[in-house]
Amino acid sequence: MASVNGTRPRVLLLGVIELAHSAWASVASAADILTPTSTDRASFLAEASSGAFDGCTVAYRTFESFSVTGRVDGELLSALPPSLRFICHNGAGYDQVDVPACTARGIRVSNTPSAVDDATADMAMFLLLGALRNLAVGMASLRAGQWRGATPPALGHDPQGKVLGILGMGGIGRNMAKKALAFGMKIRYSNRTRLDPSVEKEIEAEYVDFKTLLAESDVLSLNLPLNSNTRRIISSNEFAAMKKGITIVNTARGGVMDEAALVEALSSGQVNSVGLDVYEEEPKIHPGLLENPRVLLVPHMGTYTVETHQKMEEWAISNVAMALESRQLRSIVPEQSDM
Repeated sequence: MASVNGTRPRVLLLGVIELAHSAWASVASAADILTPTSTDRASFLAEASSGAFDGCTVAYRTFESFSVTGRVDGELLSALPPSLRFICHNGAGYDQVDVPACTARGIRVSNTPSAVDDATADMAMFLLLGALRNLAVGMASLRAGQWRGATPPALGHDPQGKVLGILGMGGIGRNMAKKALAFGMKIRYSNRTRLDPSVEKEIEAEYVDFKTLLAESDVLSLNLPLNSNTRRIISSNEFAAMKKGITIVNTARGGVMDEAALVEALSSGQVNSVGLDVYEEEPKIHPGLLENPRVLLVPHMGTYTVETHQKMEEWAISNVAMALESRQLRSIVPEQSDM
């Protein structure tokens, strides 16, 4: 790995390496690793401004490091050393990082796109089946010692023959489509860019516009990234445009859906059931969702497996290694593809 003026390169570690210790040891053998002592954003900004991280060219960060640093925005970047040129994020979604602010400072950002596809799509299918079958109601009654409850839950629905609408047909969406086909579902999707016809044929997916997707889906799965264009893309008007009694699954980011509007749609019966892995203000959850027995809730565990965490760490670490060795990234985020 390249040195700077004869000195070892420096890497800022934001978060913890849990599994990929061998891969990280390779980086640590050729670079000095700097780890913050801060425990909150204010102290981190002060620590960074003191020069504690001077000389760092690459930062590795985890989703959980947000609790210490807060969002990687202009304020945070101003406190970090001007030598910083790469931020290697461990995760597919990177809404915690202000990419335009990084671009303005010449800092390139990477993520771990396909490493999470299988696990997240698996979770989406679990939530889809559980919500369709009203399993949350029975599970809550069972744990309360009431078997199926004084009033048994309403009969659920089979996935066979149902239209699964996928909003956001990236790697996770395509992976989910393949899995849903095994359950006899019909796949429709809406995406910023239409897939190549050969890919559509492979996953038996029909492209439709956004309004049609809302109107004709029996189940709607949200699989799109969170950004300024997608925040609350599903709100009151969109719920009203959906087929009455729809089931909704969200494994993307909580911010793509208006939770207050979702609670209202559930109360009115416009939405029959929901499966959620993500929330608008994690770890806070809207009380109306917690109180509704037709909402199947999981605490953001879509990638929560040993195998996937290791794949994610190894991918992110490979970005660190490439940045140090060749000043390139294995998986630069799409917004910076021309940098």
